[in-house]
Amino acid sequence: MRAAVALRALLIATACGLVFALLNLPLPDGRAGSTPPGGERGAGGGGGPRLSVVEQGLIREARRLNTVAEERDGQSDESAAEEDERISKSPPDTKEKIWMMQDQLIMAKAYLHFASPQGSAHLVRELKLRIKEIERAISHSSGGSHIPGSALQKMKAMEQTLSKAQRTYPRCSQMTSKLRAMTHNSEELVRAHQSESSFLEQVAVRTLPKGHHCLAMRLTTEYFSLDPKEREFPKRDSRQLDGYYHYAIFSDNVLASAVVVNSTITASKDPGRIMLHIVTDALNYPAMMMWFLTNPPTPAAIEVESLDDFKWLPGDFSSRFKLKGVRDPRYTSALNHLRFYLPEVFPSLSKVLLLDHDVVVQKDLSELWGIDMKGKVIGAVETCTSGEGYHRLDSLVDFSNPTIVNKFDAKACIFAFGMNIFDLNEWRKQGLTATYHKWFQVGKRLRLWKAGSQPLGQLVFYNQTLPLNRRWHVLGLGHDFSIGRDELESAYVIHYSGKFKPWLEISIPKYRDNWNRHLNYDNAYLQQCNIHG
Repeated sequence: MRAAVALRALLIATACGLVFALLNLPLPDGRAGSTPPGGERGAGGGGGPRLSVVEQGLIREARRLNTVAEERDGQSDESAAEEDERISKSPPDTKEKIWMMQDQLIMAKAYLHFASPQGSAHLVRELKLRIKEIERAISHSSGGSHIPGSALQKMKAMEQTLSKAQRTYPRCSQMTSKLRAMTHNSEELVRAHQSESSFLEQVAVRTLPKGHHCLAMRLTTEYFSLDPKEREFPKRDSRQLDGYYHYAIFSDNVLASAVVVNSTITASKDPGRIMLHIVTDALNYPAMMMWFLTNPPTPAAIEVESLDDFKWLPGDFSSRFKLKGVRDPRYTSALNHLRFYLPEVFPSLSKVLLLDHDVVVQKDLSELWGIDMKGKVIGAVETCTSGEGYHRLDSLVDFSNPTIVNKFDAKACIFAFGMNIFDLNEWRKQGLTATYHKWFQVGKRLRLWKAGSQPLGQLVFYNQTLPLNRRWHVLGLGHDFSIGRDELESAYVIHYSGKFKPWLEISIPKYRDNWNRHLNYDNAYLQQCNIHG
């Protein structure tokens, strides 16, 4: 449906004797239509009757639909972007004339689309010829310092042909009716494409790649074939060792966890003092154990535990976060909510660094253990800057309820989960686990915030957060295509927050290497399961 909607829309103007008046209408990129050389419009120099409000609205709506359609049409995006870049490098006068040729091209295609098979065959042939000439003229002129004289002649010839077409198709009311019907049909088609695209994207996000399923099955089978004595890591009294830097990772994804572990050790100045704590669910526990038994993070120490090992958790903990109509595991995973029980998970620790499984550590993080927490419980990077309303608390929480509005500031800045240092002694002192339970129960009775652990975390740790410098934690690699190389290279931790996770085929290509470099794709398990970088 490439450009079809806009071409049809423009016919309403041309059919009503407004071919050249249309050149003054706002275009999708914000520029106005151009005036032909000499300042006259059309062959007779008259501007013609003005568009009615309804007709202008129809054209704007059709152009909007065309923009949406083109965004869904991946075949022409790159070439269009390249052409726009070439045009942008042209001098102002040249750009104006190129834009005018583009306008002529749109109108000519509109007339050609509506040309009756019983109409003038000569006019149809002439329109096709002029379209080819203008397309070649645009191609030759883009990026140049001036418009060739031959191109100006082609523009004049096209102008004359459009005047003929205008006289041939003068029935405004009939064309208006056609446009209304086509606009409606185009809207329906765009909605169908959007729905299909959204569904397929969600399937891709929620579905683990085939190779990952294969890996989990092979690792699980191998684990249960081991002698029970071989299913254990070397013994260390890890929870009594406060001289260690303790890292926690709560994940059900083996490869993602492997990247976090590998990158942490690679970036560390003293990996022998690192203790890694991985917690997973019962289903993935054998595979997670087998991976790290066969790929130990030497010289660091590691332990892997299952949620089932924590008998003190509520009996329904693994299922209590499932919500009707919400299937995204990012919002329903019990492992995401385990972060609210850190003092119980690590009863002997005073500090722990919690990493999400979609991060990559790029620099040594030991400095975080020496930060003065100033009586706060959690160290985190804030996600808002001045003027960014989307990253304020009221974007996650419903402030129309008195329960919320009387206790929190709607414009409070949101902090990021994904890389957080926790003072567990201060947590215990403040009784924040009880605070979590209170707000969780409120959330069960009243739908006051969006799904997932993020909104709840903002309430639990409200006024308990120490802002960290942004270099510690750069977010958005799972949705933001605009993060620059300098920002990535200076970051201590990069976070693939968003739908496009680095282990999925739909991940953002320019960020993949930062993740892939921490996996050895020659590993026998990865080779057997056809997992490649």
